[in-house]
Amino acid sequence: MPTGVALHDARRQLFEAAERVLVRDGVTGLTSRAVTTEAGVAKGVLHRHFADFDAFLADLVLDRIARLEAQSADLRDAAGSGTVADTLTRALITLFDPVVVAIVALVIARDELRARLRAAGTARLPLVGEGAAMIAGYLAAERDLGRIAPDADVDVLAPTLIGAAHLLFTDREAGPPEPGAVRTAVTTVLSGVMR
Repeated sequence: MPTGVALHDARRQLFEAAERVLVRDGVTGLTSRAVTTEAGVAKGVLHRHFADFDAFLADLVLDRIARLEAQSADLRDAAGSGTVADTLTRALITLFDPVVVAIVALVIARDELRARLRAAGTARLPLVGEGAAMIAGYLAAERDLGRIAPDADVDVLAPTLIGAAHLLFTDREAGPPEPGAVRTAVTTVLSGVMR
C-alpha cells in the first residue's frame, strides 16, 4: 500500500470504502484489511483514526444516522405537498438504499457493534428505529394538516411501513423492489387512515 499519501478526509474515505465493500461482499467480507485495501491506504490509517475496528464500524453507523436526521427534517418539511403515498414511497426508497440494508445486516451480525451503538444512544435496531421515527414525524405532520385521520396511530403505522419496506428491500439476489411495489405496501398500510 502507498504510504505518505495525503488524505484530505480519511474518515470519509474509509467510510465510503467500507460501504462499497459491505454492499459488494456482505458482512463476512467487511474486514479492516478489505476497507483499507478498497480505500487505497495503509492498514495503519484506520487504526490511527479509530481505536479498533468496532469503533470504526460504530462511527460508520452513526454517520449514516446523522444523514438520516437531515433526511427526516426534509421529509417533515414535505408534509402537505404531493400525495402522502408518493412522498412516503420516495422516502422509503431513499431510506433503504443498498448501503443501509447492508448496514442493518452488519449491526444484527456483530454483538460488540450493537453494544457500542446502544451506549451511543441509538435506537434498539439502528437505522431501522431512526427510520421509523422519521416516518412517524412525517405522518404526525400530515395528521396535523388533516391529510390523514385525526385518530391515526402514527407510532404503529410508522414501524409497520418500515417493516413492510425492509422486507421488500432485503432480497439481495433480486435487487431493490420496483417503486410500484413500495407504493402498494404504503397504500395498503395507510388504507384505513387516508383522507
